[in-house]
Amino acid sequence: MKGLVLAGGLGSRLRPLTSITNKHLLPIYDSPMIYYPLRSLVEAGIRDIMIVCGGNHAGEFLRLLGNGHEFGLKHLNYTYQQNEGGIAEALGLCEHFVDGDKTVVFLGDNIIESSIEQAVNEFGEQKDGARILLKEVEDARDYGVVKFDSTGKIEKIIEKPAVPPSNYAVVGIYMYGPEVFDFIRGLEPSHRNELEITDVNNIYLEKGKLEYSILDGWWADAGASIDAYNEAIRVVADHARAK
Repeated sequence: MKGLVLAGGLGSRLRPLTSITNKHLLPIYDSPMIYYPLRSLVEAGIRDIMIVCGGNHAGEFLRLLGNGHEFGLKHLNYTYQQNEGGIAEALGLCEHFVDGDKTVVFLGDNIIESSIEQAVNEFGEQKDGARILLKEVEDARDYGVVKFDSTGKIEKIIEKPAVPPSNYAVVGIYMYGPEVFDFIRGLEPSHRNELEITDVNNIYLEKGKLEYSILDGWWADAGASIDAYNEAIRVVADHARAK
């Protein structure tokens, strides 16, 4: 199974911090942001990993991470997202690397407390389709939110609803079979002129091939805003000091 860390974009929501570097290279307590998704993938048993970087600071990833020896990797792969075309576009750049395998996609600004190994193993046992991770949050209005049917299956995914149908937000960790690249090729850009990952998830949902796991522990979306970034630092620091 392959692992992808999506770390492109210009990080406009974190300016001026991102005026001189990529947001995924900013510090979260005692480590660069990009370290956290890499550690999560490695802890889940994934060793074949590609990083999608972008912007004017892409070379800094190579200088920082090299071949990933610090994470126990023999080799770390890189590709470059030239434009801000969305998460699905960034994923599409990795088709040659995934090469018909299953893949776990991790947004580079998502930081989690608990291991995703069980969810990855459950996905590995799926015959086909996709799996997403959900987390119960206090206020779901700023996230993609799932609506469940009477049997507990996902009925719909709604982006930033004014009245959320549940408190379960979609975490920035997605697991896909190789057919995902065919779906991406069929997408139309959204009003933001981006290829949206929610559209990909909804294709799987329409085909009855979208499963989910519930994420344990805390979850931080460190790139959402300056406040979210500072809150992520606080949560990670508190967790580290409590050990």
